[in-house]
Parts: sequence; C-alpha cells; structure tokens
Amino acid sequence: MANPVYFIIDVKITDPEGMKPYQAKVAATFEAFGGKRIVAGGKVESLEGNAPQGKIVIVQFDNMEQAHAWHDSPEYQTIIGYRHAAAESHAYLVEGVAL
Repeated sequence: MANPVYFIIDVKITDPEGMKPYQAKVAATFEAFGGKRIVAGGKVESLEGNAPQGKIVIVQFDNMEQAHAWHDSPEYQTIIGYRHAAAESHAYLVEGVAL
C-alpha cells in the first residue's frame, strides 16, 4: 500500500484580486487527480521556531505519482502563474504514513 502524500503550501497573498482566478479553479484541478483539501487556512499557533508567513493549505493525495501528475498537469500549470504573481509561497510534497 502506498503512503499518502501531502501538498503543503504556506501562501501569503499580496494581490487578492490577482489571486482570484487561481482560487476559483484550483480545487477542480486537484480533485481531478484524487486530491482532497484537508486544511485551508485557519489559525496557526507556532510552538517552536518561526510561524508561517501566510495561510497553510494541505491537500492529500493517495501517492507521490498522483501528486506529481496533478502539479505537472496542463490544467494546474495554466493557473499556477496567477499564484506566483499574486502571492509569496513555499510549497512542499511530504510523504505520510499509511495507517
């Protein structure tokens, strides 16, 4: 059984209007690859080290291949430029543990 994989992003929006096209379409792009949003913003409390600079979003995929297929897909690549232009972000794929 493959381990789940999490797309984790710390995103600080600098241009709310410029971010709207990305926000309107991003869910459909990851849902098409089996992705499920499990965290979308919300309160962050830093216990050690520096707190994230923006909102945290976490999307779960069944495996690393699925996560890469989504991220590399033409549908996502069409909208990612909106996020790059309208926000500062740090994004990661993190392999989890199959339970």
